[in-house]
Amino acid sequence: LSLPLSPMLLLLLSSPSLLLPSPPTPRARVPSMRGEQAFSFGPAALLRDVKAALPQFPWLAEGEGNPNNKIDVPPHVSAVLSQPHAPKREAESVVRTERIRSRFLEATHDAAQLKRMLVGEEDETAWWRTPQHTPEGGREVTAERPLTVLVAGGGLAGLVTAAACHAKGMKVAIFEQASSYAPYGGPIQIQSNALRAIERISPKVYEELVAAGTVTADRVSGLKIGYRKGNKLAGLYDAGDWLVRFDTIGPALEAGLPATVVVDRPVIQQILVKHGFPEGTVRIKSRIESFEDLGNGRGVVATLSDGTKAYADVLVGADGVWSQVRKVMHGLGEGAGGFAASGAAGGALDDAE
Repeated sequence: LSLPLSPMLLLLLSSPSLLLPSPPTPRARVPSMRGEQAFSFGPAALLRDVKAALPQFPWLAEGEGNPNNKIDVPPHVSAVLSQPHAPKREAESVVRTERIRSRFLEATHDAAQLKRMLVGEEDETAWWRTPQHTPEGGREVTAERPLTVLVAGGGLAGLVTAAACHAKGMKVAIFEQASSYAPYGGPIQIQSNALRAIERISPKVYEELVAAGTVTADRVSGLKIGYRKGNKLAGLYDAGDWLVRFDTIGPALEAGLPATVVVDRPVIQQILVKHGFPEGTVRIKSRIESFEDLGNGRGVVATLSDGTKAYADVLVGADGVWSQVRKVMHGLGEGAGGFAASGAAGGALDDAE
């Protein structure tokens, strides 16, 4: 199943913090329960009752579904896929499988070795540890003294944000609460328009993602029905018929966009950490608990969970649906923030999990 979701929606759907807003409770034996239809009322329930009360004519549901809905690749789609610049499907093979698997294992190894993370002596002398002492009214941003940015959260949103800031000449630091980038999380579909945005941020990141990805735009996308449904008036559908088909490569070719690809989450993270910004940008085991806006252009000071202070011109909250930065910014109650699953850790709440 392939759906044309927006990059932001894909990002939200792939965020483990949406699925695990609180620590799981221990499993316990419970007596078997029989499900029942949930009670509902309102217009939807009224329409269901009216439909159920209508006279039924079994002969309307007899016959076969539309033969056009059984064609996997219609002629117009074949014409698009046969264009010279259309992507060609790579046949499944042991070599291809090994290439995808080895790239995943490489990303896993790099994460376990903390490659390119901010550790040791470099951490002790990091630029963000020094107060900026910016005067009232702010300061001039120059190539020698660029805008400095702190990013709370090292998931995909934080990594892309940092890459974009770095591409504009800013000095960036990412603070990620996980102890490492874990080798979990499924493949993520990156649509053509999202690839174009990434290409404009960093051509190298774009090239690496395309090289590591599997093209999914070289086939028919859509929705199939898994059971027989309908009637002669509204349309008959047999199990396995297409409900709707859409072409993702045609619009991309017309707009000069790259083809949609699917890449494993750990590989995306590895590529962004390796090519999106300088080594030592990401500090793990670091959670921004609070911050103070110094006001009048003087910057911001963030406080980590271990009491460490970080100073910069700007703070970006990319710390998930249970954002601590948002909570502090808007003065929200305890229920609005708190510790949640880390996207960088593949949804794990802690090292044990």
